[in-house]
Amino acid sequence: MTAPVAPVAPVIAAATADGDAAVAAAPLVIETHGLGRRFGHLVAVAGVDLAVRRGEIFGVLGPNGAGKSTLIRMLCGILDPTAGDGRVVGYDIRTQPEQIKQRIGYMTQRFSLYEDLSVEENLTFYAGIYGVPRRVRAARVATVLADNGLVGRKKQIAGTLSGGWKQRVALASATIHQPPLLFLDEPTAGVDPVSRREFWAEIHRLAAGGTTVLVTTHYMDEAERCHRLCFIFGGRVLDVGRPDEIVDRAGLRAAEVEVDDAPAATAALADHPDVIGVEALGHRLRIVTRAVDPVALVTGVAGPPRRAAIARVSVEDAFVAMVRGQDAAGPVAA
Repeated sequence: MTAPVAPVAPVIAAATADGDAAVAAAPLVIETHGLGRRFGHLVAVAGVDLAVRRGEIFGVLGPNGAGKSTLIRMLCGILDPTAGDGRVVGYDIRTQPEQIKQRIGYMTQRFSLYEDLSVEENLTFYAGIYGVPRRVRAARVATVLADNGLVGRKKQIAGTLSGGWKQRVALASATIHQPPLLFLDEPTAGVDPVSRREFWAEIHRLAAGGTTVLVTTHYMDEAERCHRLCFIFGGRVLDVGRPDEIVDRAGLRAAEVEVDDAPAATAALADHPDVIGVEALGHRLRIVTRAVDPVALVTGVAGPPRRAAIARVSVEDAFVAMVRGQDAAGPVAA
């Protein structure tokens, strides 16, 4: 296996500057070089280079159809690549997919456990499926119940749980065998904000214990909870880095401006070539631009604002700017 490609290494090393020296020096858990997958003439994933280390929470972001699911299926050993190579948890993607499957946990956005079994019965069943030795199985189930706050619900039938509790059970089942790598595919879709926060607290606890977590999400506040992010579009990686690095590289400016007629100003600014996004918030506008002064743009169409303040540029702003830029540029060439 060759060394990681040059664009990835500086991003990993940069974690040291953010106080993540332990992660930056940790061994690689995912390493790919030019990884690709075609379906006939369709290029679903092309030339993906990744380097993800032990204990990282690594977010993969992209619009629907960007290639995220295809990429994850290759990393999980479910789908053979048609180009490139890689290693996951120490095993070759092409030649050792079964060994990879035994060493990972996987959780989907849809509750996929047995709804007519109790929480404890589900965990016991999956402990057996994942090969947890019988002699330690009961102790392992008890530990996972405690870690996920499920002790009081262990006898409850899974189908009667709320969405947030179901996700806790699904996470507990995916980690019952203590995998070094956990894949989470939009794990909190449809879950209330309080449950989402509790879920992410558990994700950070797992990562602090050395588990590597690769997560896809459409919630941008969740993306900002990741150690590093990968933006993917048209099957290609557009950027990799810490959330603050990606925001800085986007080169955007944002402001909140109070005007007399917010809807009219929004409509007038929506198609401006320098405007990435504009939305009305009551009498206020939040406007994001590519480099130009957002307050000056608003003043030009709505007159001097009653109040204006610089706003924080978010990962969501960077994500929208990147996707719109790719849309304007046309399809990514194979």
